[in-house]
Amino acid sequence: MSAPAALSIRLDKWLWHARFCKTRALAQKLIERGQVSLNGAAIRKSSASVRVGDKLTAVLGPVRRSVIVKDLGERRGPAAEAQCLYDEPAPPERLNRDDHGVAAHRAGPILKRAKGAGRPTKKDRRAIDKFYDEP
Repeated sequence: MSAPAALSIRLDKWLWHARFCKTRALAQKLIERGQVSLNGAAIRKSSASVRVGDKLTAVLGPVRRSVIVKDLGERRGPAAEAQCLYDEPAPPERLNRDDHGVAAHRAGPILKRAKGAGRPTKKDRRAIDKFYDEP
C-alpha cells in the first residue's frame, strides 16, 4: 500500500482485486444476489466496506469459499499478487443439492428441453425466470 493507506475499500472492488470475479459488475451481481457475507452478516450492497481482518464468505458456483482479508490491495494485479490479499484457513467447500445456497441449483442443467423443440416460448421463459429468481 502507498503512504496514505486506506482503512477500507468497497466490497465489489476487493472481490475484483482478489480475483474472485472477472469484473466489478459481476462482483456487484454476486453481492446483490446475497451470495456474499461479511463477518457472518449477509451483504446486499456493493458499497459495503471491507477492512483488514474481516471474514468474508462467498458462494462461487458450486463452491463456498471462506477467507480472511489480509490486505486491501491497490489494483487488480496478477494471480500471485491477488492471493496475498487474503488467507484461506480451510479449503473451499463443495455445495450439494441439499444445501439451500444459490449455487446449489445452478451447478448443473436442471431445465432441459427436448432436442429439436426449438426456442423457449414466452411462457417457458417466464417459468425459467421465476425458477431462478426465487431464493
